[in-house]
Amino acid sequence: MFYFAYGSNMLIARLAERVPSVRPVGRAWLTGHQLHFHLNGSDESGKCNVLHTGDADDVVHGALYELDAARLDRLHAAEGAPYAFVELDVGTPTGAVRAATYRGRPEYLDDALVPFDWYRDFVTFGAREHGLPADYVARLEAVPTWHDPDTDRAAHNRRILRHQATNVIV
Repeated sequence: MFYFAYGSNMLIARLAERVPSVRPVGRAWLTGHQLHFHLNGSDESGKCNVLHTGDADDVVHGALYELDAARLDRLHAAEGAPYAFVELDVGTPTGAVRAATYRGRPEYLDDALVPFDWYRDFVTFGAREHGLPADYVARLEAVPTWHDPDTDRAAHNRRILRHQATNVIV
């Protein structure tokens, strides 16, 4: 199955930690949506969400992966109740494809939330890793953050940023 990642799962090392094998396919985009960091994560910081606007000028860029649909238990557990697993049509350089993704449930959205610095780094590093447009990456880098008060959690996630995944299929 195809999976469209637009947040922290764009980073290959992050997604590879959550699924048995990862096959990056390339860049993709979701038209008629905006990216927000307003989903209330289990750590009470802002996580990414794609918000449907219906406006063709609104585009969320991301990464397309091929994953084994029968082996997503850890990914579903990591994303948790705040997200619904949905299928949408995404654009790619070779045409539209149907892909699964996660969309925030309305009761978990809060526009006052801000992401931790390490979380925003997952998103920006992943965006660069997949060659997303420079102006889009710059907008991601400009998202305000806050320092994670849990130093162990922050250190663990910083290690993921430096990790080289071994379960990537090229």
